[in-house]
Amino acid sequence: MSKALASKKGLPSKEAGLFRELLNLYETRLLKKGLKTADQILKKFPEHGETICMKGLVLVHLGRREEGIDLVKKGVRLDLTSHIVWHVFGLIQKGEKNYEEALKSYGQALRFDKPAQENVNILRDSANLQTHLRIFDALVETRYTLLRLRPNLRQHWIALSVAHYLNGNLKEAKKVLENYESTLKNVPAHDVEHSETLLFYIRILEELGDYTEALTVLNTNSKSRAIVDQTAISETRARLLSKLESPEAEEAWHTLLERNPDCYTYYTGYLSSKGLPDLSAPNPSALSVVTSLSTEFPRAAAPKRLALTLSSGEEFKALAEPYITTGLSKGIPSLFSDLKSLYRDAEKRDVIEEIAERLKLKYAEETSSPSSPEEPTTYLWTLYLLAQHHSFLGRHAKALSILDEALEHTPTLPELHTFKGRVLKRAGDYYGAAKSVNEARLLDGQDRFLNTKTGKYLLRAGMVQEAGEVFGLFTKKDAESPGADLQDMQSMLYLLEEAKAQEKNGKPNLAVKKYIAVKKIFDEVEEDQYDFHGYNLRKFTLNAYIDLVNWEDRLRSQPAYVTAALSASRIFVAAHDDPELVKSLSASPGLTASAKKAAKKKAAKKAAAAKAIEDMKKPNQQQNSNEDKGLEPPPPKDEDPDGLKLLASPDVLDQAAKLLQPLASLAAQNIDVWLTTYDVAIRRGKLLQAVGALDKAKKLDGEHPEVHVRVVDLKFRASKLPEDKAPSEPVKSLFEEALSKLCPPTEVSLETFNSQFLQKRSSEPEAVIAAAKVLKNLEAPVVEVENVLFGLVAPESGLSVKNALTAVQLLQDIKSTRLEEFRAACDARFELSTAFKPEAELVAIREKVVKKRSSADSAEASAEAAPTIAA
Repeated sequence: MSKALASKKGLPSKEAGLFRELLNLYETRLLKKGLKTADQILKKFPEHGETICMKGLVLVHLGRREEGIDLVKKGVRLDLTSHIVWHVFGLIQKGEKNYEEALKSYGQALRFDKPAQENVNILRDSANLQTHLRIFDALVETRYTLLRLRPNLRQHWIALSVAHYLNGNLKEAKKVLENYESTLKNVPAHDVEHSETLLFYIRILEELGDYTEALTVLNTNSKSRAIVDQTAISETRARLLSKLESPEAEEAWHTLLERNPDCYTYYTGYLSSKGLPDLSAPNPSALSVVTSLSTEFPRAAAPKRLALTLSSGEEFKALAEPYITTGLSKGIPSLFSDLKSLYRDAEKRDVIEEIAERLKLKYAEETSSPSSPEEPTTYLWTLYLLAQHHSFLGRHAKALSILDEALEHTPTLPELHTFKGRVLKRAGDYYGAAKSVNEARLLDGQDRFLNTKTGKYLLRAGMVQEAGEVFGLFTKKDAESPGADLQDMQSMLYLLEEAKAQEKNGKPNLAVKKYIAVKKIFDEVEEDQYDFHGYNLRKFTLNAYIDLVNWEDRLRSQPAYVTAALSASRIFVAAHDDPELVKSLSASPGLTASAKKAAKKKAAKKAAAAKAIEDMKKPNQQQNSNEDKGLEPPPPKDEDPDGLKLLASPDVLDQAAKLLQPLASLAAQNIDVWLTTYDVAIRRGKLLQAVGALDKAKKLDGEHPEVHVRVVDLKFRASKLPEDKAPSEPVKSLFEEALSKLCPPTEVSLETFNSQFLQKRSSEPEAVIAAAKVLKNLEAPVVEVENVLFGLVAPESGLSVKNALTAVQLLQDIKSTRLEEFRAACDARFELSTAFKPEAELVAIREKVVKKRSSADSAEASAEAAPTIAA
């Protein structure tokens, strides 16, 4: 806060001097002295609003938050016309992340600040808040005011241009930069800030479509060395020449390829400049160009791989074999991941299989010969590639057979164990998968990746406690728990996997807590951008800043947020539909005496550890009594660790709607977003929103089985809508019109409509499950639902483990007496899976995984105690 903000209104000269000193002490963070100074003034003038506000601000920084905020509010009431009290109030609100209210307070501060030249700090803070809240019209005005007050600061010129750019007014942004350029004199050589400004100016010209002028500016300033980023110069020149369709574009892209011959973007640009833009399908002309580039850059892998995409038939076979052979001889574990995209073409997939099988036989013979020049590991990686190939195509038994052969050859390669775990997971044996990945971990106890992989697979097997113990080997030892440390480190992989595990274990309350934790991480990432609004303009990293703002605007399109939002919303919908759900979760089963004793001992140990940590912190707290605690409030204590209050709250549907709201624009092509939006909206009574969401889902994929479930649900709910909840005009007519478009004709009953759907798509497991869901929602007899679901186990049905588990859950929901019969049928069908074993067998299988892991960990602990020898 500027010293110039000191108001002397109502204070004699001595106290006015003390107030200026108070502001200075606050600026230098001498908080204890500042507090004493404020008390000196308040002894004589206890109703001085500005001093009371400053005292409150100092108290907040000292950690006495509630007392400080109360004083600030009191100070505002005592002097509503002081810009200082409003500025302080805005600082407090900004610290609490209440940005809208903070901006209003800054507006009041500007309104009452009389000397216009003294409000630069408030204007700058207002501009940062306006950028953060995306209020770009007001941002332009604020930046213009700052420029008018301090035209000699080039940062204000650039900030105004950026404001116009963000507001979508590129011409004004260009004009401001041109005026700024005309004021420059004696720009030093190799000035990075000036270089960034010029690149930003060229970016504006490019987006305006003025490619010729952009290229002229680029060439002029690159020759004079005003632009210092050589890579940016080359890439921008090549891009502009391509847009101008200049014959020089080919040479520009080739220059970039000489610099980095493994960049696919450069190959795309080079081939586009030759009139060959499509690189996703076989193309003889493009292939000849790429082949010549492969000869020119023999050490580059990108042209060789690109040639596989562009070739077909015998040409593909001739190119694929040396590519695969090289990858195997080098021992590249990711070779299959590299080739996987070629499997969209069935012919190429068969060629790859034929080559791999032939190489397997060849290397098997050569490996058995002592005089063979081929390394034994080449044969091993060939087996690894073949196992990945067969597993990808669903031949899990064949993949496991090859992996067993590979493990017999080299049992100490972690990749073999981890991939065996993946194959078992795909086959439905989650316990076997966890056991196999854990065996890989035991080969190298100091490998964090293998540790994480093991924890992940244990979670997928539903073994939450065991996973926590594995994760705990690498988390902080003084953390409350491994899970708490991973959550603090914002590990979304852990949070999402544990949430799914808790959901699988029948604990949706704990699952939703993890999903909400993911949502909070995204909130924090969004808030973290605030500091960059000022920092990037000070450092002139303009292009990176624009990219940051655009990325933040798309932040919640990230798969982790989409998964968390959809899954949490479904749990909220389930809690709304079944009020007894929370009660059943609250009624914890009775524990045995030994279990109670163990739980009590664990809680006491946890409390003792927490107390020890607090005792260690106390001396430091006493030494740093003047320590600045900042304006942000400390993280609140979690009053609902089990998530039961969250699920029991009456506004669960409103919370689900808030989670889904960003996805309407950021994940509009995801059909699950619209299906879940419908589920939430129809239960909230938002009829038009519900039919709108269902209409968008139908346009994306009208044949999706879940769309059928919602269409029937909509018609059923509309027919049961009570008169007191019926919509009034004009909503009524719009709803009825949408209903007639989306739903079957009135003369066709919902049961008949569902039966027709089932007959038409009886060979599709997802459609059969959808038809069973509809029968359940229509309150059909349990026998009918069972008969439909048992059609899934017919030999001709393409049932998968995932679909079978969904059917099992549906049978559990309707409390079917034939559940075990269905499980037994699935168990016989999926021989490799353990997901459908009887509960008694599952307990025994689980105990084997735990026993194996525990004994291995003991051995690992002994090994860690012994001295190690560096390789």
